Amino acid sequence: MDRRNFLKNGIMFGAATGFGAAGLANATFDMTSFRQQSLKGNYDLVAVRGEDVVAMFEKAMQEMGGMSLWVKPGQTVVVKPNIGWDVTPERAANTSPELVAAIVKQCFEAGAEKVNVFDHTCDNWERCYTNSGMKKAVEDAGGRMIPGNFEQNYRAITIPGAVKLKEAKVHEQIIDSDVFINVPVLKHHGSTSLTIAMKNLMGVVYDRRFWHRNDLHQCIADFCLYRKPDLNIVDAMLVMTQNGPKGTSTADLVKKNSLLVSSDIVAVDAASAMIFGSKPKEIAYLANAEKMNIGTLDLSQMNIKRLYL
Repeated sequence: MDRRNFLKNGIMFGAATGFGAAGLANATFDMTSFRQQSLKGNYDLVAVRGEDVVAMFEKAMQEMGGMSLWVKPGQTVVVKPNIGWDVTPERAANTSPELVAAIVKQCFEAGAEKVNVFDHTCDNWERCYTNSGMKKAVEDAGGRMIPGNFEQNYRAITIPGAVKLKEAKVHEQIIDSDVFINVPVLKHHGSTSLTIAMKNLMGVVYDRRFWHRNDLHQCIADFCLYRKPDLNIVDAMLVMTQNGPKGTSTADLVKKNSLLVSSDIVAVDAASAMIFGSKPKEIAYLANAEKMNIGTLDLSQMNIKRLYL
């Protein structure tokens, strides 16, 4: 049962039992429980090396089985890149706008009704959206840029099983959208060593200060108990190896020319960490995620397709 049908049937059930639409509106539901289990595609993970990020993405999705595995006609899609910083694409502090535009296009080709893109930015959101090149790229592809910095767009949720992050305010796009695609850029981070797919989810919550004050690595792992993305696409083309997460200049960057695709957020972070040159088990939030059975760091047990373009 998809989200829309659940809501429709739920309202009908409420009318029949005396728990009408008003009651439903005031009730607390964890909509993630009613979403279909995430698909993994043809492989647990596809890793591509090359020079053209769009061609690499297209090849990776072809190998995975196509975007239509994840996006069905009429569905709404939310795409969450890293757009946190007011810098140009050459600085690689944000996800490649070309890559995000290609994702938006494929979602529409698969039949998506709407494709929305947002991030809770660190710098001024309007400048981030514009100067990153993301706004133009997304809108040219037919998608919509949604503000992520206003509290009115966030709703309170609970996270059963969490150790530290037992509740949070999550952006309505994450709650309401049928499909959630996470598109981080691989880079250094001063607080967590690396920021990749799991840490990119800090951009979908309102109060990030709580995470920093209450065991950041554990909170990063905890949030994955709420809603893991349906698909993770890591931009590891031009990688910031120092002074992250914003960087100081292009001197902080190293060409890795890699792209990774997986529905497994822990696996894609583990593989990305290795591309960076780090040991996954030494990244505390990854180690926490494995202990909590959110995923495994043992890539030798996974079906991985490696490509060179």
